[in-house]
Amino acid sequence: MATTRSSCGTLRVEDIGQAVTCYGWVDHRRDHGGLVFIDLRDFSGLIQLVINPSEARDAYEAIKDARLEWVLRVDGTVRARGEGQENPRLATGQVELQVTAVTVLSAARTPPFSVHDDAEVDERVRLSYRYLDLRRPRIQKNLRARSEFVAGLRAAMHKMGFVEIETPTLIRATPEGARDYLVPSRLSHGDFYALPQSPQLYKQLCMVGGLDRYFQIARCWRDEDLRADRQPEFTQLDLEMSFVDEDDVFAACEYALGHAWEAACFRGGKLPSAFPRISWEDAQRRYGTDKPDTRFGMELVDLTSVFGKSSFRIFQQAVASAGSIVAICLEGGGTLTRSEIERELAPVAVAGGATGLAFITRRQTGWEGPIAKFLAPSELAKVEQMTGARAGDLVLIAAGNSASTRAGMGALRIYLGRTRSLFDPGQMDILWVTEFPMFEKDPATGEIRAAHHPFTMIQEEDIDYLESDPLRVRSRSYDIVLNGRETASGSIRITDPALQGRVFSALGIPPEEAARKFGFLLDAFSFGAPPHGGCAPGIDRLVMEGLGEENIRDVIAFPKNQQAQEPMTGAPAAVSESQLAELGLALLPRRGQKG
Repeated sequence: MATTRSSCGTLRVEDIGQAVTCYGWVDHRRDHGGLVFIDLRDFSGLIQLVINPSEARDAYEAIKDARLEWVLRVDGTVRARGEGQENPRLATGQVELQVTAVTVLSAARTPPFSVHDDAEVDERVRLSYRYLDLRRPRIQKNLRARSEFVAGLRAAMHKMGFVEIETPTLIRATPEGARDYLVPSRLSHGDFYALPQSPQLYKQLCMVGGLDRYFQIARCWRDEDLRADRQPEFTQLDLEMSFVDEDDVFAACEYALGHAWEAACFRGGKLPSAFPRISWEDAQRRYGTDKPDTRFGMELVDLTSVFGKSSFRIFQQAVASAGSIVAICLEGGGTLTRSEIERELAPVAVAGGATGLAFITRRQTGWEGPIAKFLAPSELAKVEQMTGARAGDLVLIAAGNSASTRAGMGALRIYLGRTRSLFDPGQMDILWVTEFPMFEKDPATGEIRAAHHPFTMIQEEDIDYLESDPLRVRSRSYDIVLNGRETASGSIRITDPALQGRVFSALGIPPEEAARKFGFLLDAFSFGAPPHGGCAPGIDRLVMEGLGEENIRDVIAFPKNQQAQEPMTGAPAAVSESQLAELGLALLPRRGQKG
């Protein structure tokens, strides 16, 4: 009988009687009165092996010492499981493999954690043995879904006529908002390459080069503090288009992401064919953030006008200092005690930027709360009208600097939405946030800096504010926000050298410095640059949201930990003195070490 090679998880009833060869790892072993049952696992799933020593003595001898994670080649015949012995939880649960021969391809030490399930394991251990962690069902599923998503992106981009172009990973350091990873040059001592935070300048040069529609699945690097949705090296779909406006870029991104989302069978079903849009200003006003989660209501309410002449000192001071008084109404929140509000909710608002948190509760008989007695009946009536509060509702209020007060209340809104289950976590909420500020003030130095990057085009009606009031200038930049998380960023670009010079001037970059840092780009624009724009959706974050994972490290094959280290290989690591000398480098003493 001819033997067919088969994946473990693909055998079915229609294969009964077929002679097959399977390869895989021992997932589970059971010895029953001479008979040995082994679940053999490969990428496709499990198949139950049956080894009968009276029928296949050599096979029995070969695997009598086999334990978890040993690697086997198995020959045998597919047969139906005995009546009542089927396993409906397995795709192969109606059949088993009657083994005729076994070859041990590799023995294995006892693994430091269970590989055949997704039981909780300390992340330090998981990352130290990442090659074992990769065998676990959830990580296998995640990485294969990621592969389908990336394949879907590529297919969509090619269908729209984009050209895939690889840009350099050893580039000149440019200001992108985060620290560069620097690479010393052996041939030019004292000079450094940088790893790209994005292929920004190169993709613009592709447009100058007449390539019209560029894309790549780009690797990028940023030396910044890490968190659950951030890694020092990450992957994005990078794209740029000529002769376009925002609508063209939006349509390309919406098509590509929607196609790939469906190809990967991500949660929530299909993405909308056109994503809703909200301006940065509206997002800040209504949600206190430029990453709004609109899966639930409870929008921020500005009560500043209500308390313009209030006798309550804290509100009075906020209005007098041109600040804001902002509230959210928590439906049914009247059951929360003062202690619970002060212990649980106030710290969230303060950590988000608010200076404190006041509250009043609407009862059937009127308003209650520590500050209720300081507020005039007319003020309380206005609060009720503007917040929509009803009996049993809780109104939470913060007062102070407008931006930080909104940020604090926005953070509290998100906290309440999650902890009080105000939305379906499986729901996908995706939208464009548009018209970001062109500039922002550095909180440490007070200097003006680019909020996005200095090559971002300005809203035409705001150009005249460049010199007189730069913080008033809005840019033609945009983000994609998915479930309250930024997952893409892009803009229409400046191609007019004169306007670019005015932006550099607003940033305090003199012409000679601009020429030194960006001369090649400005020079290229002098040879006829098409209007262009682009976007860069972050693949890691999109996959994380699509799979419902809480940590970005669970959708990356070999991630770094919170300290930007890779425990498995020990990176980063020291290098030899001879390597440093070859690069013309000498090290300062480590922090805390006397030199």
